[in-house]
Parts: sequence; structure tokens; C-alpha cells
Amino acid sequence: MQTLSEGISLSLVSIPTHTVFSFLVLVKAVRSWCTCDHFSFLWRDLSLPNGTPVDTSSPASSSSLLNRLQLDDDLDGETRDLFVTVDDPKKHVCTMETYITYRVTTKTTRAEFDLPEYSVRRRYQDFDWLRNKLEESQPTHLIPPLPEKFVVKGVVDRFSEEFVETRRKALDKFLKRITDHPVLSFNEHFNVFLTAKDLNAYKKQGMALLSKMGESVKYVTGGYKLRSRPLEFAAIGEYLDTFSLKLGTIDRIAQRIIKEQLEYLVELREYGPVYSTWGGLEVELAEPLEGVSACIGNCCTALEELSEDMSEDFLPVLREYILYSESMKNVLKKRDQVQAEYEAKLEAVALKKEERPKVPTDVEKCQDRVECFNADLKADMERWQNNKRQDFRQLLMGMADKNIQYYEKCLTAWESIIPLLQDKPETK
Repeated sequence: MQTLSEGISLSLVSIPTHTVFSFLVLVKAVRSWCTCDHFSFLWRDLSLPNGTPVDTSSPASSSSLLNRLQLDDDLDGETRDLFVTVDDPKKHVCTMETYITYRVTTKTTRAEFDLPEYSVRRRYQDFDWLRNKLEESQPTHLIPPLPEKFVVKGVVDRFSEEFVETRRKALDKFLKRITDHPVLSFNEHFNVFLTAKDLNAYKKQGMALLSKMGESVKYVTGGYKLRSRPLEFAAIGEYLDTFSLKLGTIDRIAQRIIKEQLEYLVELREYGPVYSTWGGLEVELAEPLEGVSACIGNCCTALEELSEDMSEDFLPVLREYILYSESMKNVLKKRDQVQAEYEAKLEAVALKKEERPKVPTDVEKCQDRVECFNADLKADMERWQNNKRQDFRQLLMGMADKNIQYYEKCLTAWESIIPLLQDKPETK
């Protein structure tokens, strides 16, 4: 019988060299990214939230990695009082446009809500309205990102089941991020989004165009220039730059791997039937040739599943955190602008030649805004880091598990034809 190492060698033969190379580049990129202090836990001794160490040695079965990883996704489930889910996407075909709506179901015991349960339908632009309102009303907080509005590269039909389901998951996560936030979840616009049957009436009550432009100018193109960031916020800025750069590299390599896998899959689907056709011409070799054809077919199925898992589970998380880092950078810029404004006001007061200059009220208010920004930004950064650790631990463990399952299926397929290829004693 074939040894395990020989079997693995056979399974690796079914992978083209350029795909293996791309995968190794991806692994190198992940390791490089995870060597940062914030991610070193991924390559040192892992431990579960309850302190139990996680064995990182090779598992005995394909599912043991995920079985050992028992994340407490809802540690405070008993104390939570607001639950929101996004499901049941429906396609609407109108004269002027075609669009998808999603059912948003809310269950709550909060006094701010008139009913314990709500069910409304929302389209993507409604989610976008909510996010804009949260940014306007909560400028000191990190607002979770929405999935990109336009169809991602490589997806032709934005109404396909795969694309709609990927977007539904992203929208569901967006609302859950807000629900879990101690401030954003109490925002009045969020309440309206979850409960109003007709959201268009509330959209018309929004800020006037000039007011919106004023808010934008206030935080983006103000005339104040920050002398220097405090060290802790400078460190956050440097970390976000490195984080988004590393994640962008991983995203590009992962997309290239998926593309190569799909191209390889097309070749495999043409390759397998050739052995079956050949077997029809060779009576003595018919059985082993049919076995090889079936083996290649099984490898096709395994590779297709692996590519789907990477496209539907791996890439969306990368994209979300790339957008998340950009959102955090925007909040950091707003904080810097408020601090610059405060510094400018202090200098103006100092220039006044008064024996006992009194700090004006507007300067005190500006100082309060700086302190508010600092406190909210640090709290949101800590919350974001905790969520990120859990999300990426689960993501990378899941990716490892899916790859193990893929190679095990290939190994099993190739091992199954070994007896057919071995010499059999001739019968007299």
C-alpha cells in the first residue's frame, strides 16, 4: 500500500506549478503580515478566549482544526437586548430599474422601541443612507464599512445568487457591527432604519445640501494645520498604513490564486474524460483508465469547492477590513482637524496682550471636542482590534481547514486507484 508521503506527492502532482507558487507567495504574505505585534498571536502559542491552549500541530482529521477552535461569538448573549438579521433577498423588476431588497428583522426589549419585533425591507441605498447619517451624527466614532456598491471585479451579473448572497452576508455583518456598538446602536437614525415602513419620508428630512457641504468642509478642508499628532495617534496612523498595505497585497495574491485555480479547473475537466475515452479502446487497461478519469473528476470537485470557499468566505473578509482601515483613517483625520483647530484658537488667545487672558468659551468647547474624539477613537480602536483578532483567527483557521480537506480528498482519490495500477497475479 502507498505511504502517506507518496500519496501527498501524488495529490500535489494534480496542482500546476504556477498555482502552487502563488499559494506559497500568499502564505509568505500572510506570515509577513502576521509578524506584526498585533498579529503575532497567530504564529505563537494560540489560546482560546477561556485561556485553553490550542494545539497547532498537524491534526488527525480534516475537521479537527475547526472543532478545536471554539470561539465565543456571543459571550454577552444573555445580556444583549437588540438582535438584527438580514435575510430573504428579493429581486424587484420595475419600469425604470431593477433592484434587490433584503428583509431586516429586529427583536428587542429596549424601551426606545414601541414593539418587540419589526420586519422591514431595505435596498442597498437604504443601508448607504444609514451609514451617511451615522457619519454625520457620530463623527467621533468609527462607522463600520458597507460592501462596495458596484460589482466586484470578475462578477458579471450583480443579480446572480452568488453575488446577492455575498452582499447579504456583508449587509448582515454591517448591521450587527452597529448593533454591538454601545453608542451607534442607540442612534435615532438606526432606530428609524430598523422600524420605519417607509424610509423615503425620513430621507427627505435630511440635512440641506449646503449644511452637508459645510460639515464636509469643516472636517476635510479646514484651514488649520496640525503641528504634530500625539504619539499614540501617530502609532495608530502608522499601523493602519502598514495594515492596509499588507492586506492589499494578500487580497491581490488571493485573487490571482483563485483565477489560476479556475483556469486549472477548466483544464482538468477536459483532461479527465480523455482517459475514459482511451479506456474504451484498451480492453486490458479499461479499468485503471476509468479509475484515473474518476480520480481526476473527484479532484475537480474538490478544487471547485476550495475556490468557492476562498471567493465567498476569504476574500469578503479581506475587503471588509481594507475598507475598515480606510474608515478608521478618516476618523483619525477628523480628530487631527479638531486638534489643529484647538491649537489655532489657543495661539490666537496667547497673542492677545492681556494681563490675565480668559480662555474663551469656544476654545473650551473645542478642547472638549478634542477630548471626546480622543476617548471615542481609542475605545473604537480597541473594540476594532478585538473583533479583528477573532475574525482573522477564525478566517485563517477556516482557510487552513479547507485546504486540508482539499488535499485529503485529492489524496483519497489517488490512493483509490493504486490497487488498480498494481500488478495482479495471472490466473491459469
